[in-house]
Amino acid sequence: MSWSVGVDVGGTFTDFFAYDAVSGTEMLWKRPTTPDDPGQAVVLGLQELARAAGLPLDRVTRLCHGTTVATNALIQRRGAEVAMVTTKGFRDLVEIGRQVRPHLYDLHRDYPPPLAPRERRYEVLERIGPDGQVIAEIDWRDVDEIVAEIAKSGVPAVSVCFLFSYLNPAHERAVGTRIREAMPDVAVSLSSDVQPEFREYERFTTTILNSYLQPVVDRYLSNLDLALQALVPAATLRINQSNGGTASIEASRHAPVRIALSGPAAGVVGAAEIAKRVAQPNVVTIDIGGTSADVALIKDGRAEIAYGRDVDGFPIRLPMVDITTIGAGGGSIAWFDRDGLLKVGPASAGADPGPACYGLGGTQPTVSDANLVLGRLSGHLGAGRMPLDVEKARTAIEKIAHPMGKSVEEAAAGILAIAVANMVRAIRTLSVERGHDPRGFALMAFGGAGPLHGRDVAAALSMPRVLVPAAPGVVCAEGLLCADIKTDFAASLRTTCLDTYRLLVEERLAGLAPAVDDWISAEGADPAEVTVEVGLDARYVGQNFELSLPVAKAASVERLTLPGPESLRSAFFDAHEQAYGFHDPDAPIELVNCRVAVTAPPPGARAPLPGPAPHGSEPAKPVGRRKVSFDGRSWEDASVYDRADLAQRQAIDGPALIEQMDSTTLVFPGDRAVVEAGGVLVITLNGQQGAADEA
Repeated sequence: MSWSVGVDVGGTFTDFFAYDAVSGTEMLWKRPTTPDDPGQAVVLGLQELARAAGLPLDRVTRLCHGTTVATNALIQRRGAEVAMVTTKGFRDLVEIGRQVRPHLYDLHRDYPPPLAPRERRYEVLERIGPDGQVIAEIDWRDVDEIVAEIAKSGVPAVSVCFLFSYLNPAHERAVGTRIREAMPDVAVSLSSDVQPEFREYERFTTTILNSYLQPVVDRYLSNLDLALQALVPAATLRINQSNGGTASIEASRHAPVRIALSGPAAGVVGAAEIAKRVAQPNVVTIDIGGTSADVALIKDGRAEIAYGRDVDGFPIRLPMVDITTIGAGGGSIAWFDRDGLLKVGPASAGADPGPACYGLGGTQPTVSDANLVLGRLSGHLGAGRMPLDVEKARTAIEKIAHPMGKSVEEAAAGILAIAVANMVRAIRTLSVERGHDPRGFALMAFGGAGPLHGRDVAAALSMPRVLVPAAPGVVCAEGLLCADIKTDFAASLRTTCLDTYRLLVEERLAGLAPAVDDWISAEGADPAEVTVEVGLDARYVGQNFELSLPVAKAASVERLTLPGPESLRSAFFDAHEQAYGFHDPDAPIELVNCRVAVTAPPPGARAPLPGPAPHGSEPAKPVGRRKVSFDGRSWEDASVYDRADLAQRQAIDGPALIEQMDSTTLVFPGDRAVVEAGGVLVITLNGQQGAADEA
């Protein structure tokens, strides 16, 4: 009873990574996603993996799942109808929002309308003050009338969002209890439970999103859990969260907003673990799938965490792995804009019908078609299970080539160059604009299409090397097995007196300790293996936004030791210098929030990444040769290698193609690829190494 399985559902493919902790056996699998019911691909893929590779389904004890159900429900507006109950006079706060245009030069484009329309936003006479004091008691006549109206409307979800409830949640909890008693089948979300932080607009919107997603996610997880109980009866189902940790299915049902970036976050966790194998603590990751490219930054072995993100125009105020997503994947469609310029993405051919080369009915030119035309892809995917049609790819790209007066190959190279430029722009946003020099990082390229484009991206940013994991197409699924059990808590501080800040933080931590203990018990974590980390959100007085400072780490809340005021000031100055290029040692500093992250390893044996491959005693031997164009104008005679044949320390000089079931790695002329620990392929760019070292 030792098998663990990670399943990541993407826009085009659903990926599987199975691992036996006793024997060290691995199994990989990919199958097309089933967009109408993503859970169907999970079940079918497990059955296929059992038939094709012999996975013993009755011996699977842990199944970790990264899902896009919450994200897709929001993007496609397929969530539940939501009612909102708020403080009298503030029903329009979610409509007013922030007075900043989402697109500065587009006078017609506005923020998306609130998910709770005005006719379903109700006001209650009550008021909590800015110090948590009760200014006006609840008018229960208002509440009872509202409850009757909500019951009559038949909405399946309700959000309760009162002013200053993050300081005193008593009114929210009382009204939430009244609604639950009257309508036990309605999902009720309280802003003081979802995320108790100041900034009403973001807190209210996050809570409404939770309500909007709750019935959809609950239905999906319930159906999936039922199907898996019959298929893998001994397995515990865990769901990946946006913060990079996993949660129980019950916790995910109640807080679906926490899984909005479930799948991509798992990829970053897996990448961080893989980078440790080759002693590379600073990595920029680029996960290129069929629909999108996800970019993240890992500094000193840890993924960057953001505490406020927009998902399809809606702000979410929760800890998330800091990922930038752009529409640049293998299925991204090339098209001409009204200005006559060639664009690539964000529209995608997806899994159905897919790129033209799939032969499933797609006719529009995509990034995958361009790679096939240039010889970078062979005539099949998935170890021969999916044949590719180069003639259909050429026919599709001809639609782009003819208007420009270019050859099909030149047009294909142009499509790839535009896609790479989009990726480079996303990495600059996450690195250069945050004070990080990408030349001091390695690029880890994964996803099915990552190793095809990683070298071009790295060269554009003067990055010295590219890392390609042993199984690049299933890193997200693999990362699910590396992810800790994790949750986050927050409490408001709002103090400018750093000399006595520790007393206030200790008071907040004491208030959170029971919730931490309850979480440990509910998740089945071993208290002896729990780690508690405390961070503080700090800013100069008068600033709009905060910087998050990690300040303490211990085995429990009671054992935390907070740094002194001067150490805290120094940490803030360093963070401000990093983010903005300056700091003012004399300006007053304000602490805004106290954050607590609680992590624990999953129950049972953790699944490590594959051990080092044996040292190769002979040069790598190609299995064939193929003509490849690296610029769209000329052709190179490239060696083709089967990655399964490569042993540790074997080197391959470009031009070369390294093929495997889940991806293809492109080695440019003059570059060298070496197989390092854990089967990681390290590609050193020609002429880049010295420049990076000097920088």
